[in-house]
Amino acid sequence: MTATPGTPATPPYPPPSPGRTRRGRRAVRDTLALLGLPVLAAPLLAAAFAGGGTRRWFGGRAENQRAEAQAAKDAAAAAFYELDTAQRDLRISVETVAAADDSPAARRAVADFAALGHRVDEASRRYIEAVDAHDLDRDALEAGRATRARTELTAARDELLRVRRELEEFGRSLGPLLDKAETRLARLAPAVERARQSLLAASDALDAVRARNLRADDLAARLAALAPELTRLNQGAGRHGVDATLERAERVQRAAGAIRAEAERLPERAAEIDHRLVSLRTRAQALTTRAGQVEPVLSELRRRFTAACWQDLQQVPALAAENVRQAELRLAEARAARDAQRWADATALLSTVRALLNATDEAVSAAGDRLARLNAVQKDPQEEIERTRFAIRDAQRLAMAGRTTPDPRHARPLDDAVARLDRAIGTLAEHHPDYWRFLGETEAVRQSVARVVTLIREDRGAGH
Repeated sequence: MTATPGTPATPPYPPPSPGRTRRGRRAVRDTLALLGLPVLAAPLLAAAFAGGGTRRWFGGRAENQRAEAQAAKDAAAAAFYELDTAQRDLRISVETVAAADDSPAARRAVADFAALGHRVDEASRRYIEAVDAHDLDRDALEAGRATRARTELTAARDELLRVRRELEEFGRSLGPLLDKAETRLARLAPAVERARQSLLAASDALDAVRARNLRADDLAARLAALAPELTRLNQGAGRHGVDATLERAERVQRAAGAIRAEAERLPERAAEIDHRLVSLRTRAQALTTRAGQVEPVLSELRRRFTAACWQDLQQVPALAAENVRQAELRLAEARAARDAQRWADATALLSTVRALLNATDEAVSAAGDRLARLNAVQKDPQEEIERTRFAIRDAQRLAMAGRTTPDPRHARPLDDAVARLDRAIGTLAEHHPDYWRFLGETEAVRQSVARVVTLIREDRGAGH
């Protein structure tokens, strides 16, 4: 349609009627209600639908500053994440050192890490405050605010990086302590496992012993006493410390190993006790017979020699009889202890029996030996004399070897030995010679000569 000159042009679409406009606004409100948006937004939304809303964009310098601030924010966020990661990794190392090492150096490292933690918290707080202070996504962000945001975020990033470098330096200094701690922790699990296996082996050994009708009550009690130690091992080093746990594991392993060894040896021990019971009883019976032969020996000594030769043997028969009686009583007690499987008591009683029989054997043998020696020296004292003189001459030759004159420290006791032997020989000329005293004197001379020989050899060994 062409407009007539002088008349206004007819619009292509008639303007909306008031009723139509109202219906449109009502539709907008209904739409907003369905979307859960406030009704106040209706004019803006209606205007947008009507094409009347336009966004205001800032270009040029403001947008460049916004981009730089956003880049500073991203860099600070990366630094914050890296610092947090470094702190968490280092905390694991410090906790490892603290768990495995209680030395002053380790305690100092823990304190230094705590101080660094305060530095990390302060740098993190500054970063978070800078992020919260600036909304870089806001439309109307002025260039000045963007510049301040970039400056504060860059400063926060720099502080985060400085603290991270401090953490890295601390981590390098922690290296030797960490290596030591990791080495000790590496020993911990195997040590605890060895202790557990030793306890299990001891328990199995006791079960095997019981299967052979051997109770081993004392070993079972010792094994039961280790139960609290096993509980502490299971609680771990975190509660009791690495050093204490390692020491406990080694102690439990040793104790359990000893129990296992004794349990495995128990059948052999029982058989050994049975054998000793029979052997010692036989020996006691033999000594009873031998003790009965002492009185005839003493009778001959009294008849043929002076009192000094036999007076110290007068108590031998009574002593032998009492020792044998005590030995038989202890043997009966040892048998009862063995039947009750009180192995330690049985072993101790058998040791007592053996000591009694040894003393009896020596006393009984002494009487016979005394008579034999006295008979020999009475028949031919020259053999004893020559034996002693030979010892003296041998020592004299050693004293003169490589010397023109003997050392007085060596010569004097040898001269005394010669004089003492001569005096002992002189007693044989008496009407009733004391042969036992004569034998004692020659024995004493030989002992004094032996001491001189030892002194000579020591002096020459020292270069004198």
